[in-house]
Amino acid sequence: MASDNTEDKKVKEVRASTPSPPSGKERFKWYGPGLIWMLSSVGSGSVLFTPRVGSRYEYSLLWIALIVFVLMWVMIKEVGRYTVVTGKTILDGYRDISGKSGWALWLIFVPQIVAAVVTIAGIAALAGSALMIAFPGNQLTYAIGLIVLSIILVVSGRYVWVERATNALAAILVVIVVVTATRVISSGQALLKGAVPNIPSDFDIDFVLPWVGFILAGAAGIMWFSYWVVARQYGGPQANPSDVDHIDADADENEERSNKLRQWVKIMSTTAAIGVLGGGLIIVAFTILGAELLAPEGIVPEGIQVAKDLTRLLSEVWGEAGYWMLITAIVIALGGTVLANQDGWGRMFADATIVLLAPWFEKNDKVEFKNRNEIHTKEDLPRRQHLFYSSITQRRKLKNIYAVLFCAVIPILLLFIVQDPVDILSIGGAVAAAHTPIVVFLTMYLNYKKLPKQLSPGIFATVVMTLSGLFYLGFALFYFIQGGTG
Repeated sequence: MASDNTEDKKVKEVRASTPSPPSGKERFKWYGPGLIWMLSSVGSGSVLFTPRVGSRYEYSLLWIALIVFVLMWVMIKEVGRYTVVTGKTILDGYRDISGKSGWALWLIFVPQIVAAVVTIAGIAALAGSALMIAFPGNQLTYAIGLIVLSIILVVSGRYVWVERATNALAAILVVIVVVTATRVISSGQALLKGAVPNIPSDFDIDFVLPWVGFILAGAAGIMWFSYWVVARQYGGPQANPSDVDHIDADADENEERSNKLRQWVKIMSTTAAIGVLGGGLIIVAFTILGAELLAPEGIVPEGIQVAKDLTRLLSEVWGEAGYWMLITAIVIALGGTVLANQDGWGRMFADATIVLLAPWFEKNDKVEFKNRNEIHTKEDLPRRQHLFYSSITQRRKLKNIYAVLFCAVIPILLLFIVQDPVDILSIGGAVAAAHTPIVVFLTMYLNYKKLPKQLSPGIFATVVMTLSGLFYLGFALFYFIQGGTG
């Protein structure tokens, strides 16, 4: 077995062992989590930007969403493929292909810090907008209160029950929105016409790009799918370096192991497809509501009163009950999104930091380094040194530090400057769209370089991944050339 630090370009990686994949009815237990992923996609892209696009362009840009659904399925599937086959997170993989400099991780780390700050601030501002029109008080107070409450739950680690409750209420929102959409749609022909590519004469890249960036997962959500695969142990538990076999590219791979892993990849892929199909249904439903209920009134939700405009999505069909249903849904669903994002970004930043610092830890006499997953601060250090090193070697402590700083303190400071959810989230959506090509091409290179031929992506996945990168890159370039200079 080759060392964990091998730089041989011909060396491929595969987890040393994998359990037998489920078969028959047992597979359905592994498909269910796809629905949870679907509910996690009910964020600002669905609730805010999709009705805005539906209101302004009606069904004219539906084809873009349909393209993104296919691209997103392949993107998260390919990120998941690496984790299923190797047992390692996608950030571990990015570190391995970038050597000691960690250039690939820096390409991920820095843009995502910006995305974390603006996305959390924007989502909290949107939830605050909803609370402001329903109860006494101002938007800023509610937005800050939501961020503070969420970060307390994240740092304490006592948020599982809250996450389950928000998922349950998000599921109710999904059902209500889909039922409402089927009631108000006036022409199935118009919906089908929107599936045909067409660029409206008043196409505004500044208006559309944030929506594209936030459809379903976004750049961060694509990478988080790797952690989701690890947590649910598709292909087996997370692998330590000693649990990964390094084999020569020309060597024959163990056929039994390859067959098992191919089945695990297929199960993971089906689960991803279920999540994307469900999330896509939500996007289409919100598009219908925007086109049928907001467009005729000439209402494009914007400003700190944005939630007031959004309540029309249900109140015009269900009356006052619909009004309160949407207010409740916005607060609960988006509150859950803030919670999940604080935890998710905190984990990702902590993981990236430990992976980047691993070469330094390995040489440092103040820590005991076995591998990137097993780093311990020596107990005989002076108090201040022990506090410092334990803060950067223990993932939970480091996660909490990042979550508090970049997912609470700085977003709150941003809210004192800008309160408009649309303005804040537009920046986050633009960052997500511009960052996605980097994630796509890094993942393609990683899978090509590190996975055995028998388990690497096929022609279909390679072509679609290439198109995905070019699709988002084209939008980003168009934005900076046309919109970004305006």
